[in-house]
Amino acid sequence: MTITHLVTHSGGFHADELLSSVILTRVFPEAEVIRSRDTAWITPGADRIIYDVGGDFDAGAQIFDHHQRSNPLREDGQPYSSFGLIWAQYGRDYLRAMEVPEHDIETIHDSFDRGFVLPVDLLDNGAVNASEAGPLFAGLTLPVLLESLKPVFDEREAGGDDRAFMAALPVARALVEAQIKRRAAKFRAESMVMAAIEVAGEARVLELPMGMPFRAGVEQAGADHLLFVVHPRGSDWTLTTIRLGGDTFDNRADLPVAWAGLTDDALEVASGVAGAKFCHNGRFIAVAATREAILEMADIAVVEALAG
Repeated sequence: MTITHLVTHSGGFHADELLSSVILTRVFPEAEVIRSRDTAWITPGADRIIYDVGGDFDAGAQIFDHHQRSNPLREDGQPYSSFGLIWAQYGRDYLRAMEVPEHDIETIHDSFDRGFVLPVDLLDNGAVNASEAGPLFAGLTLPVLLESLKPVFDEREAGGDDRAFMAALPVARALVEAQIKRRAAKFRAESMVMAAIEVAGEARVLELPMGMPFRAGVEQAGADHLLFVVHPRGSDWTLTTIRLGGDTFDNRADLPVAWAGLTDDALEVASGVAGAKFCHNGRFIAVAATREAILEMADIAVVEALAG
């Protein structure tokens, strides 16, 4: 099967078919996007995928509309938009095209569906209202921002809607790809963190080869004994705390009170460590010039934390 055309409706656009186009143009990079309501285009055929138009949902026939009666629903009864339908059908192929490792595809597919696709589906179907985000944020939801790229009411030049759609497509693509890359990076980080935990054994300080998200890996490994993390940052090294959870700024242990807000010579005197450069007033991060210096600071912080 060769897909040569990706067909959605003409006129003004919404986030769901724009984001669907992001997925489909990655999976079928040689296909042409057609925006039309002509019967000849929105009639299913082996050479095309039709979405957000056509009055039917039939994955086998490659038509993915959601506006008809008996609209397609998720297993939990929540409505699909064309984006959700396209993601369910082609999302895994999209992740492969984005070079996501095969062993992470299902998890990332489901995570992106729950955290990104579903909110778009619900907003598009009126199942939730952007105003529920509150008056300050209602205009900042992703669908509202993407749809703000449409021409305003009195910009009626011929082809204006199509030009705006194609101009909005790389914006939407950048957002989707960034979300996928961050999710894939999270899994890579977890693997690296868990490997480092094995090396660390029962030590209270975890050394990582670079800065990365580490709390999920620490929690997954059940490494409750860890108190601090060190890693290089540019030419310096950092010592950071480990939060108790994602919904709090409280840490398993804080850096010493005597270091708070100090820099350079003052911090070297307070810590007794040559090469100490900075400690945040909030006592959640410190910086030193060398690995040896940061490990010495980490040892001091562990001793004080356990003593307290």
